[in-house]
Amino acid sequence: MIYLDSNATTQVHPQVVDAMLPFLTDHFHNPSSGYSAGQSVKAAIAKARGQVASLIGAQPEEIVFTGCGTESNNMAIKALAREIGRKSSKVVVSEIEHSAVLRPTEAMAAVGFDVQRVGVDAYGRLDLAALERAVDSDVPGFLSLMWANNETGVIQPIAEATAIAQAAGWHVHTDAIQAVGKVPVRVDEVPVDYLSISGHKFHAPKGVGVLYIRSGSPFEPMIRGGGQENGHRSGTENVPYIVGLGAAAEIMEKEMQPGAGLERVGRLRDHLETSLQESLDGVRLNGSRQHRTTNVAHVAFDGCVATDMLPRLDAAGILCSAGSACMTGKSNPSHVQKAMGYSDAHAFSSLRLSLSIFSTQEEVDQAIEKIVAVAKACR
Repeated sequence: MIYLDSNATTQVHPQVVDAMLPFLTDHFHNPSSGYSAGQSVKAAIAKARGQVASLIGAQPEEIVFTGCGTESNNMAIKALAREIGRKSSKVVVSEIEHSAVLRPTEAMAAVGFDVQRVGVDAYGRLDLAALERAVDSDVPGFLSLMWANNETGVIQPIAEATAIAQAAGWHVHTDAIQAVGKVPVRVDEVPVDYLSISGHKFHAPKGVGVLYIRSGSPFEPMIRGGGQENGHRSGTENVPYIVGLGAAAEIMEKEMQPGAGLERVGRLRDHLETSLQESLDGVRLNGSRQHRTTNVAHVAFDGCVATDMLPRLDAAGILCSAGSACMTGKSNPSHVQKAMGYSDAHAFSSLRLSLSIFSTQEEVDQAIEKIVAVAKACR
């Protein structure tokens, strides 16, 4: 089996598993307990908070652990909805956001909020001129813009967009779920107010995420109770998974250093794209070549339909997708590719091939051979 769907989820790193295991066995105590065993567990959460903060250039007290990236997105958006109010306010998102941002803002629009979607160019990058027209300094509002797209891997002009929104007095939330652990994401350099993370996108387990809340930013808790996470997200902490997320953050901070694992992943991705184009006519690469994460090849195969290719690739031992895992089985073309101006046929012919630090040269070479064979058969 050759796994090329790391944007859907990643293999849990063995070192992450090792870090988690003691908190599934001996160190099972409630971190809110007053006795020493509970306090040692609380200290493990504090360590993980520092590890995540280090990865994104935050302060530990700005890190709030959640159950997943979708929860983090919803927490930020719903807190901001309460902050700005539905009357005489405005919300701006991009056309290519994940459903975890589009659905909550659609729900806001349904109850009277003014929600506007801003388009992207043919390379999948936000139209900054359109954003400037959409942002209104005369009303309270907020911008929610993903840092990197989940389908194409295209990195958005987040610094420029943040500057535009904040110049109008707006708050900024970014869904950085497909960027953190893959490219440098630094809140000490790009001053977003809120940032969402999902652990299973960079070798932590599923079921744990983070919402970064910049100190001083308004926040209304979505989950109330015992006051855990400094009152931002109540409920007894998922200690083993939080510890695992912290370990993964520390690992990926090292893997992003010059000459480390993610540079190798980028070379493998480039080799995959180049070889597919050299081996087969009618192979087109979607999205910006310059502004993208290191691990994603988003490829259209003329004359093919992805839903025909995927089961054949599965049978050949290649696991990949046609886009977001959340949209598997949907009959509509990708809203991301449609926003980029692609035809339905082009959108339906595209595959997302996403690598990780566990991908190997041998696997990529085998995948190239099998993908080419499947594409020829489908044609």
